[in-house]
Amino acid sequence: MPEPVDELRPEPAATLGPAGDPALPSGASAANGHDAEPAHGTATPHEPDAATVEALGTLSEAVEWIERARGALYDFHQLTGHADMLLGDAADELERAGHEAWAAEIRTELVGRNVLEGRWTFQVVDEYDETYWEPVREVRRRAESVLAGGRRHLHEAAMKQQRRTHGRRHHEAEPHDRPESPAG
Repeated sequence: MPEPVDELRPEPAATLGPAGDPALPSGASAANGHDAEPAHGTATPHEPDAATVEALGTLSEAVEWIERARGALYDFHQLTGHADMLLGDAADELERAGHEAWAAEIRTELVGRNVLEGRWTFQVVDEYDETYWEPVREVRRRAESVLAGGRRHLHEAAMKQQRRTHGRRHHEAEPHDRPESPAG
């Protein structure tokens, strides 16, 4: 797995960027890939250019896929846990039916068995969260903070502006932008 990009690591308030902007890393300059102003003449560091918006959109989409994978991992966790309980039930039923040897084998070999070496499913989920999910979310959060002033889903917001019918009910840009109703 690639190492995190140092430019996105949070810095203490005492080491602000060259203009005192907390969104820019200390020492920000064209020489190290951080311009005091965004590329293509955008007015502020929090108004990213189209290429940055697209890149942040791709990063956001990647995080959405990771969220879905995490959901599937929770499905795996719950499905496996439920199956383990059913294995215990099957052992009990086999024992009541007079098949003690089968019941004993299921209890000894299968009930409570690790799904991976040394791990039950909750440990797989925890390790995934700590090793992968949390760092991915943190890097995305820092990238959005540095490159977009903390705003999320800029690509989708631009798409919404392009696709909605301006001035029409249920096509508002924001919840508070509801058009006036005609008097009746």
